[in-house]
Amino acid sequence: MLIFIVKTNLMIFLVLVSLTVYLCCFFFVQVVRARLEERGICVKDVRLNGSAASHVLHQENGLGYKDLDLIFGVSLKDDQAFRLVKDVVLDCLLDFLPAGVSKERITALTLKEAYVQKLVKVCNDTDRWSLISLSNNMGKNVELKFVDSLRRQFEFSVDSFQICLDSLLLFDRCSETPMSESFHPTVIGESVYGDFQEAMDHLCQRTIATRSPEEIRGGGLLKYCHLLVRGFTASSEADMKQMQRYMCSRFFIDFPDIGEQQRKLEAYLQNHFAGMEHKRYECLMTLHHVVNESTVCLMSHERRQTLSLISMLGLKVLAEQNAIPTVTNVTCYYQPAPYVQDINFSNYYIAHVQAPQITHCSNSYQTWLPCS
Repeated sequence: MLIFIVKTNLMIFLVLVSLTVYLCCFFFVQVVRARLEERGICVKDVRLNGSAASHVLHQENGLGYKDLDLIFGVSLKDDQAFRLVKDVVLDCLLDFLPAGVSKERITALTLKEAYVQKLVKVCNDTDRWSLISLSNNMGKNVELKFVDSLRRQFEFSVDSFQICLDSLLLFDRCSETPMSESFHPTVIGESVYGDFQEAMDHLCQRTIATRSPEEIRGGGLLKYCHLLVRGFTASSEADMKQMQRYMCSRFFIDFPDIGEQQRKLEAYLQNHFAGMEHKRYECLMTLHHVVNESTVCLMSHERRQTLSLISMLGLKVLAEQNAIPTVTNVTCYYQPAPYVQDINFSNYYIAHVQAPQITHCSNSYQTWLPCS
């Protein structure tokens, strides 16, 4: 156990936490940091970020954590620095391969295809950072974010926490005595939301709050619906309506095409509901309700098309769970066999059954998505 001393606005909070949130990647972080400094990239600090940090500070928050999100504070002056960071991480991966693996025949491309789930580079006037997400089929992914500058580091106050791990990393290098409950370094945490105590209250009381909701990117709408499904609520009706309008507008700005919307929704459901598949349908119906209620930036046919997409994905989720309710006019698409040449042949039929029993989805929309 460790005592985290969290300082903000001259206040100190003592929190007992478990070491399990970082032990699985502790040594890898040590090696990455050392290699970066050997190659001339100074690491200002290493922080545990987002839902993992929230879980450390308050394990009963109802959110859990999806990945281990680690931030390395570095200087990324040019493209060469971005490439160097990527090369260092891949080199470190090579060193962590099991004994007996022939490393000479493994290229950087092979490592990337095998272990890197996501590789992101952002370089503009306000944001300079890169993300390397290392996949782990047996547990939490390890997300390494190398940040020079980042205008906004959080979506909502409950995921705005960061815990500086430098004292832990230094302790391992300098102390010959192992850590224990009575002998350990002090770790400092903070909230980039601004007010640590207010953010902690939101986390403990399961309150959805944010600052400047117009700055939240399109994926924030899905995170908002996810929080609602997890039992979080907005602090007030006015705040809720304002957040929903901004987030719906930004979602359709970032994902204007129906194909992009489908890919984003499917990826979010896949990545954020592992072990909680039964919550996927509830999240989709919550999203359907929010989009239907708060979208003001779309033409009516575009809005209907998105709502139809969400309903279709909801039925797909129910089918995967063998829990499809009775619905009216279920449109069943399928691909005809190659030998079907009759020009009068129709590749769909409409099954007329009883009325739907779907929460938040009582309206019937006539706009069909193309069969693709």
